[in-house]
Amino acid sequence: MMYRFVFTQLLSRLDPEDAHHLVVGALRLLSVAPVVKRLVHRRLAPRDPLLRVQAFGVHFPGPFGLAAGFDKDARCAEALSALGFSHVEVGTITAHAQPGNARPRLFRLPGDRALINRMGFNNAGASAAAKALGRTRGVPAVVGVNIGKTKVVPEAEAVHDYVAGAKELAALADYLVVNVSSPNTPGLRNLQAVELLRPLLRAVKEVADGTPKRTPLLVKIAPDLADEDVDAVADLALELGLDGVIATNTTISREAVSSTETGGLSGRPLKARSLEVLRRLRSRVGDRLVLVSVGGVEDVDDVWERLLAGATLVQGYSAFIYEGPFWAWRIHRDLARRMRRHGVTDLREIIGRTAS
Repeated sequence: MMYRFVFTQLLSRLDPEDAHHLVVGALRLLSVAPVVKRLVHRRLAPRDPLLRVQAFGVHFPGPFGLAAGFDKDARCAEALSALGFSHVEVGTITAHAQPGNARPRLFRLPGDRALINRMGFNNAGASAAAKALGRTRGVPAVVGVNIGKTKVVPEAEAVHDYVAGAKELAALADYLVVNVSSPNTPGLRNLQAVELLRPLLRAVKEVADGTPKRTPLLVKIAPDLADEDVDAVADLALELGLDGVIATNTTISREAVSSTETGGLSGRPLKARSLEVLRRLRSRVGDRLVLVSVGGVEDVDDVWERLLAGATLVQGYSAFIYEGPFWAWRIHRDLARRMRRHGVTDLREIIGRTAS
């Protein structure tokens, strides 16, 4: 109730990007306040043994995490973990710093519980992120690193660009994600074509496999892929020995909303297609890959549905803007209650239960 008042009376009246910077600034203050951070973590971070899950060799205190896009430069991952996210995916980070697209580039659609962004991978670059990730963590935090292509790098040099970012960041990540699915970098989605994606993933995987602990590697795909292309990416991930697939990124479709702003649409309108892609992936790969479901996730019902459909991990972002700082804590609390109500003693019992 308090957050709704703050959102309505303050945050919603600010430019969305200015409001985002305000929130990130507050989280950075929490990150550098060790006593407060530990107290918040003790109160809000998932601790129930029922919620624990293991994916690609990494132990997660719960299945629900924050998707990439919020913490672009890895500046507040610990604070976000303290708020109850089981993992925080930082980025998208490019090998070279870049300002992103011109403002305005972030738009709220409150009636649709959605966002549109055309940020364009604005970030301080891989070297700056590496410094932030290299600091000692004051509270436990599982941090994934999402990497993308620098805008000015031509498509022909994309492999080299991704490899440069991976070399800076892979060893510092609990898992690494190759993002080829944002609609806001010209030509990026072309890299989802298997003939272009294969050499890219193979090269990045070589870097990830060469880190001291072998960093798990995943690829993030768009919801706008045709079904046969989803199948092709799934087959490629198996062929190359990737650890998982994240489905899905934002959509360029406007079928469910009236806004004509360009960019990637996220939030509630993405729910149905994201779930559809998850189910298709599960039917294609079974439990041979870890599937991470993101897109339109708002509450414990959505998380429960994604787990049943075959996701091992679930992520959200847009609803965080509308629900506030206790959102992840509530989802994990409600998920543990539901598991007990259904007599579930291990998350593995329900992952993929309704998958065909």
